[in-house]
Amino acid sequence: MNKLDLSNTADRTFPLILRQQATHNGEAAFLVTDSVRISFAEADTMTDRLAAGLLGLGITRGDIVSLFLGNRPEMVLLALAINKLGAIWTPINGDYKGAWLLDNLKMARSKVLITDDQYQDRIADIEDRLGIETIVLLGNTEATSLKGPVNYQQLLDHKPAALDYADLHYGDNCSILWTSGTTGKSKGVLQSYNSWIRPIVDGCSLQYNSLPGDSIFCVLPLFHTAAWTTSIFRALIEGIPCIIEPRFSVTTFWERIKQFGATQTFLLGAMGAFLLNAPERDDDSETPLRLAQIVPLAPNQWPIFEQRFGLQLIRTGLGQSECQLVMTQIENRKDVPVYALGFPADDTTIHLLDDNGIQVPTGEVGEICIKPLKPYVLFNGYFENPEATAEAYFGDYYRTGDLARQDPASGAYFFADRKKDALRYAGRNISTLEVESIVRRHPAVQDVAAFGITSTEVESEQELKLNIILKEGSSDTAEVICEFINDNAPHYFVPRYLEFVESLPYTPTNKVQKFKLREQGVNERTWDLKKSDYIVKK
Repeated sequence: MNKLDLSNTADRTFPLILRQQATHNGEAAFLVTDSVRISFAEADTMTDRLAAGLLGLGITRGDIVSLFLGNRPEMVLLALAINKLGAIWTPINGDYKGAWLLDNLKMARSKVLITDDQYQDRIADIEDRLGIETIVLLGNTEATSLKGPVNYQQLLDHKPAALDYADLHYGDNCSILWTSGTTGKSKGVLQSYNSWIRPIVDGCSLQYNSLPGDSIFCVLPLFHTAAWTTSIFRALIEGIPCIIEPRFSVTTFWERIKQFGATQTFLLGAMGAFLLNAPERDDDSETPLRLAQIVPLAPNQWPIFEQRFGLQLIRTGLGQSECQLVMTQIENRKDVPVYALGFPADDTTIHLLDDNGIQVPTGEVGEICIKPLKPYVLFNGYFENPEATAEAYFGDYYRTGDLARQDPASGAYFFADRKKDALRYAGRNISTLEVESIVRRHPAVQDVAAFGITSTEVESEQELKLNIILKEGSSDTAEVICEFINDNAPHYFVPRYLEFVESLPYTPTNKVQKFKLREQGVNERTWDLKKSDYIVKK
């Protein structure tokens, strides 16, 4: 373990941090799987080699490299190697395919795309329309449907590049993370080194308070912001191992924890609910895991989870790609419940504003808006979208799109609702506008409204419901509609519920009144995915 002091902003770049760990903590494990154990020193050398290989492909400062890979150490090594060149990495959602994948890759304007055996067929389907100069394959390039990809091993076979990081700055763009498109098309969030490091140093690192011998168990997909903040980059900064799992599995989770001796993890709320719903075992509490953060987890489930699995749960807060640390609970105050968002960081001023940008009285609901008090607290804007960047602000205040209220007694903030037309389920923000745009392409659909129904498993999350008006004479079934969605969009666009209706409640300006649909909920006419024979293809 070697927890770095990053109070000097000049030290806040990932290449410098890796170099420090390689120098002072070189033999310690950094990235771990069933088949590999990569130390910090090995990671530094491997990323120097990869950087040399990428340089040979023409990647230089400011260039963008797309990473469409499964959960594997190579994705971390590539991200660090790309940053060593002053270039920018962007992870592509592993659920994307077809037109959705093509649109995302085109928006990224990448010079190089790196993929693996798991995803190469999806790339092959759209390769002719991509317009990307080079595709690198982490896999067998002699047995691939891709057209002449570069073998990943060729990059790794280069002599280590001798690089100088003196010109890297903690405010430089180092990555682009893509939003779910809550108000239209996805937006690329330009993230600086500091926008990653700040929430770790001032947030989750303080909460986990790692000890010698600790290790992190990462089950989140590496296209998810939280995977890097709570696991990958935190392990890099603290000098402890990070075990990278291919995916979350409720049936093998505890066996894998024991196998690796993992002591810390971060889970999405649905994952926590699945673990609680699994059959109880006599040895449930006999686990090395001592700390877990589960976002969100119902307050009544906290003591049940802690007692059953013999661990301590860490309080959560609020973060998003544009500002990864909005609020947090570090002090664990007894007068503040576990489900509170907590308090703002010292380097921000937070106000709750109404639609006109006016601060609401304490105790009333308003939109969480953030004014940074130091540089590079927030994102560096939306990639090639100055209009969206401008719309995200009230003057000096960034608008989060989340509503909250402040408790007059404790000063703590509490989540109220989402302002944007979106829903959240299983850790994903799903844009109902984007779901509707896909469904409307079906020739039998006249109109559709997509909205959320409160999940029976996690009360703070919602499951997708579609109310559809079919064109006259159409007799298509729910399964037919779902098959169309499944073939043309991410698998989680397939709804849990679907109902064919004769009309939708419109306003005078022809906007659907979705609050009325949410109030109606489900009924005997509603088709339920979980009660059907339809199997979603992932």
